[in-house]
Amino acid sequence: MRFLITAGPTREPIDPVRFLSNRSSGKMGYAIAEAAIESRHEVVLISGPVAVARPHGAAVIPVSTSEEMFEAVQAQVRNCDLLVMCAAVADYKPVAVFTKKLKKRDAKLSLELIPTRDILSSLPKTRKYFVVGFAAETESIETNARKKLLKKNCDIIVANDARIGMESDENEVEIYFRGGEKKGIPRASKKIIARELVKIFEKYFGKRLTKKTR
Repeated sequence: MRFLITAGPTREPIDPVRFLSNRSSGKMGYAIAEAAIESRHEVVLISGPVAVARPHGAAVIPVSTSEEMFEAVQAQVRNCDLLVMCAAVADYKPVAVFTKKLKKRDAKLSLELIPTRDILSSLPKTRKYFVVGFAAETESIETNARKKLLKKNCDIIVANDARIGMESDENEVEIYFRGGEKKGIPRASKKIIARELVKIFEKYFGKRLTKKTR
């Protein structure tokens, strides 16, 4: 199969030296890329800024902003069999970017933010490729994950408690499927979880192909 995987955070510039971002390390997405390569799949990895070694054998497309990630996914997605949206894409960005460094003042500073473009929502409803979304939550994990599964028209959602997975080598995830099924993977290293996830992706992608050929 041809995997298209997004990983890491995005950075939304405020001025030449400051940006809005999040705590994503990219380790989960990179581990999935490595596991897919181990299983002899082709991998294109669209990565935000991370301090993780590139997976040997993956074609890596580096991006910084949410807009760059949006454009990279749009350019690559038609050539994949399975899209894994593991990146922590910023939800908001500043309306305007200052061309010069903002100087510190005693007065308050307010930034006007606007929503970034939603990559999952931009995908066509009818498509040939399989879509896996990720949901990092801090409360009502199952409820929020199932809502995202339907709202974003994903085939699978992988959910986790952000307080466990962020900036960590370990994770604990639950996988939710369109048919209502649920599967949990207990706390383990992200490399171990990634191998289990790739097996699940292979299985359900194969089931989808079987249904289409009947």
